[in-house]
Amino acid sequence: MPESMKEVTVTTETDENKHRKNGLYRRVSTELAENMRRGWADTERRDVEPIAQAVHTARRRAALSARFPGETLVVPAGRPKVRANDTAYPFRPSSDYVYLSGDQSRDAVLVMEPERSGGHRAIAYLLPRSDRGNGEFWLDYHGELWDGRRDSLAENERRLGLPCRDVRTLAGRLGAVTGPVRLLRGHDAGVDDALASRVTAGDDAGFREFLSGMRLVKDAFEIADLRFACEATASGFEDVVRALGTTTPTPERLIEGTFRTRARVEGNDVGYASVCAAGSHATILHWVRNDGAAYPGDLLLLDAGVETRDLYTADVTRTLPVNGRFTPVQREVYEAVYAAQEAGIAAVGPGAAYRDFHEAAQRVLAEHLASWGLFGERSAQEAYELGLQRRWTLAGTGHMLGLDVHDCAKARTETYVDGTLQPGMVLTVEPGIYFQPDDLTVPERYRGIGVRIEDDILVTEDGNENLSACLPRQAEEVEAWMARLRG
Repeated sequence: MPESMKEVTVTTETDENKHRKNGLYRRVSTELAENMRRGWADTERRDVEPIAQAVHTARRRAALSARFPGETLVVPAGRPKVRANDTAYPFRPSSDYVYLSGDQSRDAVLVMEPERSGGHRAIAYLLPRSDRGNGEFWLDYHGELWDGRRDSLAENERRLGLPCRDVRTLAGRLGAVTGPVRLLRGHDAGVDDALASRVTAGDDAGFREFLSGMRLVKDAFEIADLRFACEATASGFEDVVRALGTTTPTPERLIEGTFRTRARVEGNDVGYASVCAAGSHATILHWVRNDGAAYPGDLLLLDAGVETRDLYTADVTRTLPVNGRFTPVQREVYEAVYAAQEAGIAAVGPGAAYRDFHEAAQRVLAEHLASWGLFGERSAQEAYELGLQRRWTLAGTGHMLGLDVHDCAKARTETYVDGTLQPGMVLTVEPGIYFQPDDLTVPERYRGIGVRIEDDILVTEDGNENLSACLPRQAEEVEAWMARLRG
């Protein structure tokens, strides 16, 4: 064949998700390859400022270093997961990687290497800019002309306050590591395989447990981000109220999309799959199919949260009368849940047992259920001790909140659910009553009604602060708020 049609070899990754198997172009001419190497401006940014949380991530790494002296610590961000062929699921880095670095890159790994003088040297291994000399930037299906510009290693060093290295050199570096190694497994199969013979399940579990426990008490940066997440979430709830039809049904998917639009505009995305549960769907705790419709006269249980651009999420629930007015029986159930939430929030404060807010709320719910005759001859106290209220309350009354909607889930039990609340902790208080439409043990008037009210509560030095208090909770306030938004 002519010289100009000889195939040019390009040094790029070759797995099927980097290149289309049935792509239309068969080869690259030498002329095209040479043309693509030339004529590109220098786009290196030399005025990059450190990220806002750099001082906090440095302090967090220092605390981690002090807990595991002399050990190499490896925390991957993770890799995109393929949905089908060359389509991937939306990527979100592992929360522990974000917590320790402030970075959100894919394929990245934070390595903390012990130093002889004590402490650790933290290095972020990242993908550098795509190579323009070998054609990677345009021939690799994940090069910069396909996926967008990446920060250079030098730019990332200034952003993160960390030395940064090419992640493609990491395998060789890990192979040379001596001494004990701890790895946060399950995020990057390549790193897991490279260290498979160096770490044990016990080491992995202990490492994960400590990292999760570190996040129980939030610092000033985290609290500010969660506060913003709640404010943005409140705006999303207002958007939904304006979108609800007062005389015609509103698709749950429209409700979901309306809130997600606000989440994408104000933050990164929703922090979890939104529950947009209308009518009897509100009796399903995690109704995320959202394929029904909210009819005037129904209740809409909306459980949704904005995830900020730094990946901290709100988690708020309001149960709203679609037409703007509660019916008498809807109000009866709603006010029982409101009373339970008030009791739960009042129990949140420094020095209180973590379980106190849950027990306070559940006792109030048991009292209301007993007053409605649902326990027969049993008293509310006896029913509560037997856990009988759980038929209609089902879930616990809250959880920690932060980078994950169910934050710190791997922390030690004695410091979490068996622990004591401290200033800086952020948790949800979210009691609910769920009367299934086919539950013959409750009066017919209650069947199909589901109510949950949820707020994000910061433990302060002298009590608590409701970060989502800008959204009304009392029934009368909810009705007035909805009327005002609808003009």
